[in-house]
Amino acid sequence: MSLKIGIVGLPNVGKSTLFNALTRSRAAIAANYPFCTIDPNVGVVEVPDHRLKELATVSNSEKVIPAAIEFVDIAGLVKGASTGEGLGNKFLSHIRECDAIGHVVRIFDDSNVIHVHGNVQPKFDREVIESELILADLQTVEKRLQKANSDAKSGAPDRLEYAALLAKVMAELQRGTLAIDLDLTTEEKELLNDLHLLTMKPNLYILNVSEKELVGINPVKYAELLGIDDPDKIIPISARIEEELGSFADAEATEYLKSLGIAETGLNHLIRSAYKTLGLITYFTSGPQESRAWTIKNGWHAPKAAGVIHTDFEKGFIRAEVFNWQDFVECGGEAKAKEQGKMRLEGKDYMVRDGDVMHFKFSS
Repeated sequence: MSLKIGIVGLPNVGKSTLFNALTRSRAAIAANYPFCTIDPNVGVVEVPDHRLKELATVSNSEKVIPAAIEFVDIAGLVKGASTGEGLGNKFLSHIRECDAIGHVVRIFDDSNVIHVHGNVQPKFDREVIESELILADLQTVEKRLQKANSDAKSGAPDRLEYAALLAKVMAELQRGTLAIDLDLTTEEKELLNDLHLLTMKPNLYILNVSEKELVGINPVKYAELLGIDDPDKIIPISARIEEELGSFADAEATEYLKSLGIAETGLNHLIRSAYKTLGLITYFTSGPQESRAWTIKNGWHAPKAAGVIHTDFEKGFIRAEVFNWQDFVECGGEAKAKEQGKMRLEGKDYMVRDGDVMHFKFSS
């Protein structure tokens, strides 16, 4: 399954610089004036995973195909974007296509880089962006509610329930509540799916900090600064450091980070947080032709997991040969892992685990 993260924020918070750094590209124009990103830039990055490399080595694979994340750099939003201010709601449609929102918030203070509101106010900046997303959702819900109320005049129970659900969502949005924070049942969420509400998407808060602020940073402190409850959604990144890392080989990058007292790249931190927030895991296929990482939802059963390779695998699923990735590597590959009894045969009810190496048997 594909994973797409929309990078949003006010103008001049470092979105495009960060996008370029994360994707190791120069696709986005980074300039010191608002709206320098006019069309959404798209970059695809590999998901780093040492397990895949080790599997490929023992399988002597000809090809190694990692999982990937697509980043979409969306033009800077300003107050009034939902009604057409700045570059307006033209770009809100690009967010609707994303699985999660990476909200870039400027923390660094630099008089040479203009702030659209005159000074750095992280909590206010977050609220401006989220307010515009709420206002855009209100327009969507209000329009649908008008039709739902008309349909509900028939007295049909399902139509009455749907209209009541929309009215409930609209009232909460008007109070400033993000749709993702509403107390909704699974069935209610499914009924709202086709609205593609912007505030129903998970948020990650990417803090663009200075190099000095990045070392020993306290996520709890910055969660309080932004006025959010979950420190796990705080991803501090120095766009400047990420930019520098783009010119280093892997070993050099590791040494450079170590010299700064930083455990991992901002990109790796962001990917880990995205997987956790979206409830994603990775399973692998590995053999002489290729070793590959596959991204699925945590909790998926084997047939559905097989379906990300090809729909025929899901339709004709018979069983799966399953290895723990570490057993696979320690035994020296598939054949020896089987000899040592490390393979399990699993059926349709098997819930795939992160790190499984799987081969599927199916009928055509």
